[in-house]
This record gives sequence, C-alpha cells and structure tokens, in this order.
Amino acid sequence: MRTETHGSDTAALQESAGCVNAVPAFSVPMGFRLLALRCFHNDPDPPAFAWLNQRIFRTPDRMGRHGLFFGAAFRPEIMDWLIARVGRPSSRESGKPQRNPDWPTILWRSAERAWPDDTRTTEWSIEVVFASADVANAFRERWRERLSGGFDD
Repeated sequence: MRTETHGSDTAALQESAGCVNAVPAFSVPMGFRLLALRCFHNDPDPPAFAWLNQRIFRTPDRMGRHGLFFGAAFRPEIMDWLIARVGRPSSRESGKPQRNPDWPTILWRSAERAWPDDTRTTEWSIEVVFASADVANAFRERWRERLSGGFDD
C-alpha cells in the first residue's frame, strides 16, 4: 500500500510549519539527507519539537536520562537489509568495540527557517553517507519509495 505524499494538498500542507508529513529526501554524494525533526522556537517558552513522519529512521520514543535525546537509528527492516550487505555496525575485536568502516556515516544537519506566519523553526535533517557507491545506489533502489516521502509495505 502506498500513501501518496506528492499531491497538491500535501504539498500545500508541507509549506505549513506544523505539518509533519514525510518529505522527499535530498540526494547527496554517496547518500541522502532526510528532514526528520523540527524545533519550534516559542520565546520566551522552551522550544517544542515535532518528529516528521518518515519510514527510514525509528521515531524517538523515550527521553534520555538527562533530558531530551533524539537518536538516529534505522528501522529494523533497514538494519536487517544493511547488515546483510555490509555487516553489523560494529564488532568487538581484542575486547574493544570497533566501528565497521563499511557502515554508513550518520550526521545531523540543521538550518534555521522563518515561516510566512512569523513562526521560527530549526529544521533538523539526518544525512547518511555510504562507504561505497554500490551500497548507496542499492539502498536508493531498494528504499526508493520511502526516500521519496511515500510508504511501502
């Protein structure tokens, strides 16, 4: 089943600060950047956060021990797919944890945004960069619908 996210009604909603509908990922060399989190600046009150609907990363479901924590963890089916292609994210060699160099690098990127209704937000995107073009292309092919802002089953 596919949920259409590219219609004119949805496009208009996506231009509203309060919209949390999935948006298409942007292609970057060897990967992609996906808008995942919006921080609303409500001065003088504390900021409010909205997680955007998408199906690449897990939705944060708990607070960290010392405040808010927004980790970027792939959904289980994507983890399984990645592990089958590049191995586990880390291993313990000589008793020390070591990062798998073939595992994609995940970075957070932020950009300030002023909306027409005077709302101010910080848009937080998750950038994923793969170690090889082959894996990046295979990922784009397999998860194309989700990267485009849609849902696959």
